[in-house]
Order: sequence, then structure tokens, then C-alpha cells
Amino acid sequence: MLHRTLESPDAGPCFENHGYQPENFYLRCPPEAPSAYPAYPTQYNPSPVPQYIPRVLTHTSTPVIRPQPKSSSGIVCTSKAKKVLCITFAMGAILVGAVLAALLLRKFLDSKCLISGMECGSSGTCVSPLNWCDGVSHCPQGEDENRCVRLYGPNFILQVYSAQRKSWYPVCRDDWNENYGRAACRDMGYKHTYYSSKGVVDNSGAVSYMKLNASAGNVDLYKKLFHSDVCSSKTVVSLRCIDCGVTAKMTRQSRIVGGDSAALGDWPWQVSLHVQGVHVCGGSIITPEWIVTAAHCVEEPLSNPRYWTAFAGILRQSFMLYGYGKRIQKVISHPNYDSKTKNNDVALMKLQTPLTFNDRIRPVCLPNPDLMLKPTQTCWISGWGATYEKGKTSEVLNVAQVQLIKPGICSSKYIYGNFITPAMICAGYLQGSIDSCQGDSGGPLVTLKNSVWWLVGDTSWGSGCAKENKPGVYGNMTVFTDWIYQQMRGYVQGSSQAFGGEGNS
Repeated sequence: MLHRTLESPDAGPCFENHGYQPENFYLRCPPEAPSAYPAYPTQYNPSPVPQYIPRVLTHTSTPVIRPQPKSSSGIVCTSKAKKVLCITFAMGAILVGAVLAALLLRKFLDSKCLISGMECGSSGTCVSPLNWCDGVSHCPQGEDENRCVRLYGPNFILQVYSAQRKSWYPVCRDDWNENYGRAACRDMGYKHTYYSSKGVVDNSGAVSYMKLNASAGNVDLYKKLFHSDVCSSKTVVSLRCIDCGVTAKMTRQSRIVGGDSAALGDWPWQVSLHVQGVHVCGGSIITPEWIVTAAHCVEEPLSNPRYWTAFAGILRQSFMLYGYGKRIQKVISHPNYDSKTKNNDVALMKLQTPLTFNDRIRPVCLPNPDLMLKPTQTCWISGWGATYEKGKTSEVLNVAQVQLIKPGICSSKYIYGNFITPAMICAGYLQGSIDSCQGDSGGPLVTLKNSVWWLVGDTSWGSGCAKENKPGVYGNMTVFTDWIYQQMRGYVQGSSQAFGGEGNS
């Protein structure tokens, strides 16, 4: 692994990534590389920090329209009797068409919020996923703030948001059971997965809780919850919606540029994202249906999901030519992604069919709020990127150990200055030598904490590969976790039912 681009002092970036295609698959960089973006307005001064966009040619064929021969069996209306028959046939066809149109219209009205968000049960209006559980009521009766759950800290403590008290509270373990856990997981967007619920001692400092009213009968989970200052069991719910962050025991010290090849099963969340049979970017599995990658990987024209194929559980690129990939159903870029600065550089891919987990294919855990990493936390990066600057992508998956770099250091004028935002995190070594590189974009930056592997970032950008004082820059996954859950939840709730029920107190 190394980094992602070649630098040009006078123009936008250009890089070559031939992968496993003929040499002319990618455009060759001319002596003076043209900008990868449309021309900037004259008053705009382009960033000196290189931007990393895969230069992939996508070929769209123009449909050939051929004249259809006249049918010899068509109805020709000549005589009076035949005219009556024609009119009757035509009226029948119109009637059938009207019925079909009515059915389609009804189906559309029933699913009108599938595109724009979730329907408010009280009014029928639609609410964008970005407005769910944001502390502001957008439904007339506040339904969009009444089913808000999250996992907190390294122990996966379940917390529920109280719209009335405007705060998050842990859930007391009293009277809790697995069915409630499944319901909470579904409301976080885990459609087909559930792992476990257990009681743990709360270390968040909470002095009050959300508690179940066991006598409330067979009603919605959130209608059973009430605010309490007493928790008899003195434990709170620890909820695991998916068995994530588990890997085979690493048999050796793995290191990308400056890294070693990975062993099968060591990094089971790593995927290779292909366009036209060529590795373009990396990604990370978070559920059987969802992959996290970088938004810059899926900029136009590569925002169309039909261009992409995801390969999981395979170490060698040459083994990915046999058609075992998963097609992509949906590509979702962060709505605030900035292609010029690479701020909010994260995207989601929804697979057409879910992955089957095994020892080689498993998810990584999304970071929970209050995960509390050290400023120089040890992390690992992985990918099929180039192993030296200006090189081609690697045949094998490589892994490297890096360290987080304090934001204050990375944003100093000697490193990247004010190009570093809160949505970015730096990792590597200031002396260089080990780094991500071209072709690693979108891939994972992970760390091990509490015996669980957490997705800390996605590979975003950098200046060259493994250069002194130019470490890798990654999307800060802790900033994106809420957005990711919003998108996942949208597909689960949007396909089932509207917000409904009364709010919890």
C-alpha cells in the first residue's frame, strides 16, 4: 500500500492505475496533466492538496433502433363488422390499461416515502432520513424523534433518546428480553441480523434510565419505556446487533507501502470494488447488505451502481476474474461531501443480494460514541493499492500498521494546514515509509479495542505516498456513524411501516 496520486504543481491530479486490464484501459497522463475536475472559476484558487479520483473509462453502448416489419397477423379494420370488432377490442384494451394504471398509481401512493424518507403516522407527510433522531421534531406529533436508539461506548450499551427530555438514556436490564433487542436492532437498520443482549454495569455516569413497564401488555417497545431513577438489577442493556469485529487470529505481524501481504481471514471485512473488471477502490463490510467506501470513489460518472462489483473473502486480484462478485443495488454519497476539499468523504453501497458470512467474510464494527481512542492509537490499513508511488495496484491484499496522528499536529502548517477538518483523521508516520497509496481509497482504517475490531476511518487522500510529513488522511468514521445508521434505517423502516405510536417519556 502507499497512497493515491501523482502530484502536479500546476494542474489537477492524474494517476495511472492499470490494474489487470490492457494498458489502454486508463487514460495515460499527458506531460502536463489536465485537471480531473471541470475548470474552476477564475476567482477560485484550487487546493494545493492533491485530490484522488479514479480515472476509469466507462463505456455505454448506444441502443440500435431497428425498424420493425409490419405484422401479417395484425387486425385491419375494413368492413363494418370488423370495425365494430376493432372498436370493442380497443375499448377493452383501454379499460385494461386504466385498471393497470390505477393499480400502479395506488402502489406509488402507498410507497411515496420510499424515495423521500419515512411517513409521519399522524399526517402522512414524509421526513428525510437526515431529520430522524436529530433532536428536532419534523413530524406534527414528533414521531420522527420517538424511535431513536443507539449503541454507546466499547461495551455496546443501548441508549434511547427521550424527545421530551432532549437527552439519551441507557436502558435498564430489568424485564428485558431478546425480542426487545431484535426490535431495537431493526430500528438501527439491522434488517436481517441480531446477535445478543446482556446486562453490564453502566460506566457512562448515568443516574437515570429508560425502563420497561412489564405490565403494559403487548404493545410497541417504545410505548413500554418510561423514565426512571431506579434500576433494580443495577445493570443496563448491552446490545450486539451483529457479530462484528471478529477475525481469525493473525499469524504474523502485518504491515501496505511498507506492508506485508495479508493472510486469508485476517481482515475479513475488506472488499475490492471493481469497475469493468478492474480494482478501483476498497471498502469495508458492515452488514450482509452494506459496504462503506469513500465518496470520491463514486463521483460521476461512477455514481451509477451498475458499474460496480464487490469482491469479498478473496486475497488475490487475479482470483476475482471468475465472477464471484456481488452486484451493487444502490450508491449513496454523503450529502455534504465536497469534491474539492474531500470533506465528508464517505459513501455507502447496498448490495443486490446479501453476503454469506464465514471465516473469510465478516463485518467490522462501526465506532460507537464515546469509544475513547488514544491520540496515537495503533491502527491498521489494508488494500490492493500501489506498493510504491506511481506504481500499479497490487495483486495481493497488503496490510500495514500505522498510528493516529493528533489533529493539532496534522493540521499544522508543516503538514496539511487548514485542509484538515473534523470529518478527517490522519494516520501514518511523519517520517514516511509506511502509508496507503493509489488504489487503497475507500478501504478501512481499523483498530483493536476491547477485543473488537472497529472501523476508525476510510482511506481518503494524501500528498503522494509515504512522504515525510505527508501522512494519509482518512474519513473520520465517528463523525459518519449516525449518518450511516440513518441510511440503513431508512431502507428497513421505509419498506415496513410509518412512524407511529406515542412518544416515550
